[in-house]
Amino acid sequence: MLPIIFTDNAARQLGSIIAATPHDSLFILCDENTARLCLPKIPDTQAFKLITIPSGDTSKTLQSLTHVWQQLQEGGATRHSLLVNLGGGMVTDLGGFAASTFKRGITFINIPTTLLAMVDASVGGKTGINFGGLKNEVGVFSNAQQVIIDTQFLSTLDRENLLSGYAEMIKHALINSVDEWAELLCYVPDSSNLAPLGPMLKTNIQVKERIVEADPHEQGLRKALNLGHTVGHALESFAMAAGRPVLHGYAVAWGLVCELYLSAIKTGFPTTPLRQTAAYIRLHYGQPAIECKHYDQLLELMTHDKKNTGSSINFTLLADIGSLRLNQTATRDEIFEALDFLRDGC
Repeated sequence: MLPIIFTDNAARQLGSIIAATPHDSLFILCDENTARLCLPKIPDTQAFKLITIPSGDTSKTLQSLTHVWQQLQEGGATRHSLLVNLGGGMVTDLGGFAASTFKRGITFINIPTTLLAMVDASVGGKTGINFGGLKNEVGVFSNAQQVIIDTQFLSTLDRENLLSGYAEMIKHALINSVDEWAELLCYVPDSSNLAPLGPMLKTNIQVKERIVEADPHEQGLRKALNLGHTVGHALESFAMAAGRPVLHGYAVAWGLVCELYLSAIKTGFPTTPLRQTAAYIRLHYGQPAIECKHYDQLLELMTHDKKNTGSSINFTLLADIGSLRLNQTATRDEIFEALDFLRDGC
């Protein structure tokens, strides 16, 4: 199994891992928010050299990466040093990339503090930064030595960030089972009622674990995890370029609506779960700020997706919940029709 630890005491687990891991120096990477809200939940960090970067996905840049490298270098890090990434997906992605490339690779541990990072970014070994206006354009596959999952950190999140992570949970449920999908659509994440989320979270992460173990470098089955992401990444990049950045999970949620619609017209996905999922997403995630005049720009962004082969835009679609159809393509008109469905719901 992948090195994932579920705990209600991240500090104790981290202490045990560090004690068992040979190292000559310790570093901890946070963004400004997690340094303020989450670092105090991990006492006894005096032995760590703290590295901070600005918050938000707009900081997932070459400039921030260079800053982390510089701080490691100035702090005397060697190939035997240890970096702890404490934060959301931006921190675990960027910190994992920094650790994997500094001195050709140092050991790192991920402690995700957002729901999105717990179910997606910190698990599976994908690290990287945004580049040239495109999401996750530069990076490497590199697994953390350990990933520590502690739901106590979720109490620091607002509703929007909980919903952002929940979109990835819905995606995992769609590629896994009807029962899990139905359970998720009966709950809305709320920081005042996180108790139901714990058991669902563990089950959900295990879906990704199984897939990543079977296909660590995305040669086949792991492409299942791209459901919702071909359109979602395009919407996210479009919003970023327009100066109206959206949370990753919101873009994925909208991408799910489009790609389930494509599934319905291309691979026979049933209309009832399509409309139920779309209704849930419209109710809780709203709709993206796009118009018909933006479709060609969105299509162009989809052509840059890393899953593509040649000039074709690649999609992961479903024939039914839990029934995958990998390496699917769609025409320009079909993609525009899916974007119409996202905007109009008809």
